[in-house]
Amino acid sequence: MNEKDITALISLLDDPDEEIFSHIREKLLSYGSPVIPFLEKEWEKSFESTIQTRIENIIHHIQFTDTFENLKSWVKSGGENLLTGILLVARYQYPDLDEAAIHKQIDSIKHDVWLELNPNLTALEKVRVLNHIIFEVHGFSGNTTNFHAPQNSYINNVLDSKRGNPLSLSIVYTIIAQALEMPVYGVNLPEHFILAYANENTNLPIPISDKDEKVMFYINPFSKGTVFGKSEVDSFLRQLKVKPTPSFYEPCTNIDMIRRVINNLSYAYEKLGYPDKVKDIRRLQKAIITSSES
Repeated sequence: MNEKDITALISLLDDPDEEIFSHIREKLLSYGSPVIPFLEKEWEKSFESTIQTRIENIIHHIQFTDTFENLKSWVKSGGENLLTGILLVARYQYPDLDEAAIHKQIDSIKHDVWLELNPNLTALEKVRVLNHIIFEVHGFSGNTTNFHAPQNSYINNVLDSKRGNPLSLSIVYTIIAQALEMPVYGVNLPEHFILAYANENTNLPIPISDKDEKVMFYINPFSKGTVFGKSEVDSFLRQLKVKPTPSFYEPCTNIDMIRRVINNLSYAYEKLGYPDKVKDIRRLQKAIITSSES
């Protein structure tokens, strides 16, 4: 990357000829993320709104492309690390996200749980420990006042505010549980999201073909980790007047969870009237769909 060439290109960003600007834009985009510091420097010293807007759009395009491609790669690799997936979603809104700080917050909660665990505890006792640390010690709870707000889908916001929707709280819960080798998985219920605690003799990750007969009980992180059985799921589906299907009882994949996070974001931004955000999020949906089908 030639810094002299980049500086020369950036100096031409005020060209009124749209064709010339389009050529400059494409050339800058071809450099990818390494060009961003140069663009940011120019933005800071420029007082022209046209130049600043053009720079903002170029930076956003580069950052969005990186997120899109990284999300595709995560899906193609099997989406095994849930934390990686949810961090990629957060990078859409927060491209300069401090991932080390997120890992530190997760590790702190995990360490507090680990201190309370011992090999003699039953599955229910382990869940009680998880619930105590996550919801009482660290103070996480459901965001009932802003249930559909987009911030509920960004893990950095959830960890900082200690508030989330059923899915985001389930993701935090799952990340911590699985880091401690507990067989906890998401369950894709309609209009809600819960967790399944699989048979403890099941190795991680749990084989798809075994999921239906391996669930010991269910957990609802949105109600501070309430534990319940299949009959409660049956009752919930009856209330919704939804026909039961196996997917409403079985653990889903990490990719399924991230797909639902992105769907939630699309709904949230559409409800708030942000068409540009909706357009971006729908592109991210395609990254999940096309990668999982290839």
